[in-house]
Amino acid sequence: MNNDILSSLRPAIVMTVLFAVVLGLLYPLAMTGIGQALFPAQANGSLVTENGKVVGSSVVGQAFTSNRYFQTRPSAAGKGYDGLASSGSNLGPASQVLVDRVKADIAAKQTAAPGRPVPPDLVTTSASGLDPDITPEAAFYQVDRVARVRNLDPAIVRRLVSNSVDQRLFGFLGEPRVNVFALNRRLDAIGARQAQ
Repeated sequence: MNNDILSSLRPAIVMTVLFAVVLGLLYPLAMTGIGQALFPAQANGSLVTENGKVVGSSVVGQAFTSNRYFQTRPSAAGKGYDGLASSGSNLGPASQVLVDRVKADIAAKQTAAPGRPVPPDLVTTSASGLDPDITPEAAFYQVDRVARVRNLDPAIVRRLVSNSVDQRLFGFLGEPRVNVFALNRRLDAIGARQAQ
């Protein structure tokens, strides 16, 4: 009887150990190695460095609160753009807290361009709370404010936004978008060139 139980358990134990080693150790190591070999920047978080120091990531939204910069979507991730707390707010359209927050955000954003409707993505959070992109309309909406604060010609800033629009993948996947972090880095480069 004990022999029958042992002979029945042996294949289950061997398969469990085998799959634990293959799927828990070998497969993750192989995928990490392939990722590092073929896509090192993406595998390491698409980090952007400047003078040897990491200044951000091109795939994770970051808070830009200064009027000198283009601002991204509001974040519901933790206390704002917290990668460890990535999530939406779970507030629905009937939530008074959400309605009050959006109304306050609209009022604050309208001062930048009075009389123009505020693009929805400037006052609504993304599902992850970490979206690095905004619509081209949201970027163009901020051109006059950024140009005024930086004392730049609005045409230069508008052209910068136009050149920063990423089109649909393969012409039909996704929507046109602007990566705010990349746009703000280009904006700083223009300011540095004009200062010289």
